Amino acid sequence: MRRLEDEIQQKKFQSEEEKIFVNLIFTYNYFQSKLEELLKQFDITPQQYNILRILKGQHPNSITLNDIKNRMLDRNSDVSRIVERMRKKNLLSRKINPNNRRAVEISITQNGLELLKRISPHLKKYHQSISHLSDYEMKKINELLDKLRNSK
Repeated sequence: MRRLEDEIQQKKFQSEEEKIFVNLIFTYNYFQSKLEELLKQFDITPQQYNILRILKGQHPNSITLNDIKNRMLDRNSDVSRIVERMRKKNLLSRKINPNNRRAVEISITQNGLELLKRISPHLKKYHQSISHLSDYEMKKINELLDKLRNSK
């Protein structure tokens, strides 16, 4: 097992708090790059994949652009631009809401659903990269991450 200090070639941190933040960022980037590599073969980005998952969860109903923005993992994403790219790839459809012309309803297409099915077995392998952790360890990590985000 390689320690963070070895990975980034830093001997010492100012505090355990600093090390936690560096470790979280380093670990996020590690898994994010693996996900990007996996999704690249399907010609989509992690943000596009996230939108497809959100839309699949709503299927067969549509959802507004604002609802997608609120559910995104990467809240800094330019969702309007990403949705337009995905529409051009026929992964989702956009319709103006007849009752509120400013509201755009978005839904996943059959092509989007089929893409998710093709990606699914590859994602199982991606998720198995943490299978060396016990169920207890996974639950504990999730609890601790939730606790970190919910601290005031």
